[in-house]
Amino acid sequence: MEAEKYLELLSENFPNIPAVSTEIINLKAILNLPKSTEHFLTDLHAEDEAFQYMLKTASGVIEYKIDQAFDLSQAEKNELATLIFYPEEKLEKLKANQAKLGAAEYQKFLNQIIKLSKDVSSIYTRSKVRKALPEEFAYIIEELLHLKKDSKNKKDYHDQIVKTIIEIGQAENFIISLAQLIQTFAVDKLHIVGDIFDRGPNPHKIMDVLKNHHDVDLQWGNHDILWMGAGLGQKALIATAVRISLRYGNLELLEEGYRINMRPLARLARNYYQDFKGEIFCPKLIERDINDQDKDISAQMQKAIAIIQFKLEGQLIKSRPEFKMNEALYLEKIDYKRGILTLNEQEYPLIDNHFPTIDPKNPYQLNEQEQEVIDHLSNSFQNNDRLQEDIRFIFNNGSMYKKYNGNLLFHGCVPLKQNGDFAEIEVEAKKVKGKKLLDFFQDVVRHSYSTKTKRKDKRDWLWYLWRGEYSPLFGKDRMTTFLRYFTDEDDKELYQENKNPYYSLREKEEICNKILKEFEMDPEQGVIINGHTPVEEKRGESPIKGQGKLLVIDGGISAAYHKKTGIAGYTLIYSDSEMRLISHKPFVSKAEVLKKGTKDTLASKVVKKFEPAKKISDTDIGIKLKDDIKYLEKLLKAYQNGTIKEKYN
Repeated sequence: MEAEKYLELLSENFPNIPAVSTEIINLKAILNLPKSTEHFLTDLHAEDEAFQYMLKTASGVIEYKIDQAFDLSQAEKNELATLIFYPEEKLEKLKANQAKLGAAEYQKFLNQIIKLSKDVSSIYTRSKVRKALPEEFAYIIEELLHLKKDSKNKKDYHDQIVKTIIEIGQAENFIISLAQLIQTFAVDKLHIVGDIFDRGPNPHKIMDVLKNHHDVDLQWGNHDILWMGAGLGQKALIATAVRISLRYGNLELLEEGYRINMRPLARLARNYYQDFKGEIFCPKLIERDINDQDKDISAQMQKAIAIIQFKLEGQLIKSRPEFKMNEALYLEKIDYKRGILTLNEQEYPLIDNHFPTIDPKNPYQLNEQEQEVIDHLSNSFQNNDRLQEDIRFIFNNGSMYKKYNGNLLFHGCVPLKQNGDFAEIEVEAKKVKGKKLLDFFQDVVRHSYSTKTKRKDKRDWLWYLWRGEYSPLFGKDRMTTFLRYFTDEDDKELYQENKNPYYSLREKEEICNKILKEFEMDPEQGVIINGHTPVEEKRGESPIKGQGKLLVIDGGISAAYHKKTGIAGYTLIYSDSEMRLISHKPFVSKAEVLKKGTKDTLASKVVKKFEPAKKISDTDIGIKLKDDIKYLEKLLKAYQNGTIKEKYN
């Protein structure tokens, strides 16, 4: 009965035999097209220029297409590549160097870009290509893309179109439109495997790009969940997000990027910490500098918000005993007169004992001005249109994990015990582990956004996801921020954060297979794609784990990690013929690329080869299309035997 109802509904879109037959033919043809290319990036950490470069270049895909399509010198290849990556800027640079571009140069560039556009769009249906074309030039571009110069007449037709484009002064507009089209079609699907925010200066600019991307999904990272919770008004997360921004000298992001008024915090810092000169709170500045006065103000503001954070976290730990974080109740373990912290009956001298807003008898109580500051910030975060739009996009397009085309994507880890069993925790009166643990947290995150409940606030779990021992996004036994600020930095054992056993066990193929099976994936075909932990390539660490069953693609896009990793990040390309891991050099600037040509990648490695090449029929979309075809064929049969009557206008 349900099947009959579905066929009746289907008949409204395909009312007769010709209509349903055409759709069956179309879908079966699509199944035989090549699988389109997927692009995987992770741990962007607000490095917008490096991210946009990787996106525009498709991590080497476009340069590979140029190599295949043209017999050019390296200098000519670089010139064409940069024209495609940054068309407007490159054209301006070419004109500045040559006074003006002549018809011959425009013709050369147009013919090259038209040829490359044909190549990258050839794996898509005409319908899909048509939808991506700029409206103002759609007809002409479609003519150029599908025109075969296999006869003199066709060649003359093509050449006349190009000639007219140049004569009427539209060459640059066409070059820009076609360059953007190449960028779009070089990669069909973009996966961001977590951590858009923190450390770098411009997460909001990355968000602008993602919100306008044709097809992107996100797997939440711990730094994403931090800002998601902050955007929902979770005060401990708000304080943390502000502290980290100040830690990396990104006050401008808060004040100009998201238009959050930081003056109340500056007043608090001036009132209580004006004479404070603690070096540990000086901002970490990567490849830039600020004057000493601004450094002092930033350090004072950072300490002021850090104390608010530690107070709010203490309140939260006490109100949520199920989080089992009593070890982090540091403020009540301090002898404020002596400047001594006592942990496990061991005394540790504090390197900074200036706590003017802490009442030793009630250390987690905010004073009046601190309360005003966090209330102001909470109101600002929750009522900021720009931030709320970004957070909404992350909630709507993100998830704890994603199963896509046979692969399993997640940012952090699936918590494990030392023996390789899935770690089990009790949450809301039930025990969960493995996939069910990630499903629980995914439900919590979605519920926290869709409701404003105050009783046992779901937003508190977002704070747990930020720093809890069994958080799949954090993956460590504890977070020791307070100890790093206030105790001797040489006592590394004191503030050691131990990684979950997952991070050592993922080297084993059987563990990777176990995780794939837990998520109902085929361990023979599937690959786990992971981020979160920078791969220290310069020390010989490999991003390929578990005999190729797991790929860690965080190689340090963030400038803060370049010295540690020796590179500037990994990206992954998954095409119809291979899965290729690319290692990148640090991105200097757009100006440097325009001056010297394309930024060379360090290396690339094929981690999986597909023979024969994959088709749409081998993908998740293919599975859906096959299901659609099955019902369309049933509808066709129903028309043929008269069960359902055809309709003609």
